[in-house]
Amino acid sequence: MKNSLILVIVLILGLIFGSILGKILGQYIPFLGVGEEITWHPKGDLVFIKYDFLVQVKLNLSSILGLALAYWIYKKVK
Repeated sequence: MKNSLILVIVLILGLIFGSILGKILGQYIPFLGVGEEITWHPKGDLVFIKYDFLVQVKLNLSSILGLALAYWIYKKVK
């Protein structure tokens, strides 16, 4: 359980780092900043409870590379 939580945190940090790097380097290397947005928006009304939930992920090449690098680092350290 502890290792799984650490892996998830490391992967999220890799995505964030890759996204920031993509924004910075996207000015000089345009294909690093081009990305896709994935959206999931479930909502419902069950009479006694209503819910409206939005999950949005923006992926680009640099964020995927950051994710792969974070996973590689996690495996090397572990």
